[in-house]
Amino acid sequence: MHIRNAKPEDLMNMQHCNLLCLPENYQMKYYFYHGLSWPQLSYVAEDEQNRIVGYVLAKMEEDSDTTHGHITSLAVKRTNRRLGLAQKLMNQASKAMIECFNARYVSLHVRKSNRAALHLYQNTLEFEISEIEPKYYADGEDAYAMKRDLVEFARIHNIKPSDPTFFDKKPDKKNVQSNASQATISPSPTSAS
Repeated sequence: MHIRNAKPEDLMNMQHCNLLCLPENYQMKYYFYHGLSWPQLSYVAEDEQNRIVGYVLAKMEEDSDTTHGHITSLAVKRTNRRLGLAQKLMNQASKAMIECFNARYVSLHVRKSNRAALHLYQNTLEFEISEIEPKYYADGEDAYAMKRDLVEFARIHNIKPSDPTFFDKKPDKKNVQSNASQATISPSPTSAS
């Protein structure tokens, strides 16, 4: 397996992978928007025959006081899961967010019923739930909004941001949450139909 930066000619295969793997699907123009606006941030996983078996579609958020990235979509084909590809894709996108844009954190949304993704995000990638967004998805299911601290990720993985003061900056108060106010996952019935 090989992880590399996504190219414009990969976008159709990324969309195909999305259609096979996820209930949330995007029009091709959305892939082009990401690829043209933030070409450094999206990655693909290829098998030995150079077929795309997974991808991460990422962008920078432009409407915030704190520079941060956002994972729009992450997918790995079922036959290629449990190989660490999702973790590698996410880490590569996170690294690029730091090196290219000095992102201080990365955010994403995940269905409350998607236990496998929650396990990956919380236990492997160290995302934390920042809030619950009611009826976020088209079918009415709630989403967990999650964040990953990229300052600590950069320190641990010895990633060099382009801004030399990156590690000296203090986070905005609005992005710091006390443990008491963080949302927690409680057992609940699986997704609504």
